[in-house]
Amino acid sequence: MRGTSVAVIHPPGADCNVLVDQLRRIGCNVKSLWPCPPSPPATIDVVFVFVAAERGSEHLWSGVDCEAVVIALVDYENPTVLKGILDLNAQAVINKPFRPTGVLSTLILARASKGYQDRLLLKVTKLEEALRSRREIERAVKLLAERQGLTDIQAYEQIRRQASNKRISVVEVCAAVNSAGSVLDGLWPLDR
Repeated sequence: MRGTSVAVIHPPGADCNVLVDQLRRIGCNVKSLWPCPPSPPATIDVVFVFVAAERGSEHLWSGVDCEAVVIALVDYENPTVLKGILDLNAQAVINKPFRPTGVLSTLILARASKGYQDRLLLKVTKLEEALRSRREIERAVKLLAERQGLTDIQAYEQIRRQASNKRISVVEVCAAVNSAGSVLDGLWPLDR
């Protein structure tokens, strides 16, 4: 945790001082901010942000817009605060009054949770891209098979050979085939 850059977005006072002092004891580079900036602090690893009971997250940005780990700081729980925590997309919550104990474990758990969440999001993105590519390939294979009277396997082999000859991906060839197919469909009907 040493050297971790941390922003504490909380009104100045005794509560804020307890948290900032503990984070410094842990070895973090702490920057205290108030009022809440209009956008997430840049080049920060962890953001502790106060979610006011009366305002919820109306003045806050979303943790989705932020690469940093987000930890919500709250006075007490009510529907507005809970909605604020969810809107903030916080990985952890610390309730007042702040105490030195529990800050380190919350910090470690929140960072681990954010890392896991980021890995899952990356995996989902890759899977979605693979599905889009697969659909593109299936459309091109069907189009080529119908237009040239080939089987699906023969059409795919033609696409694969073309990709190899041109030194581009199969998906790129399929995108070109699909694009050409939609242009040709606009020129004349297939059943003539």
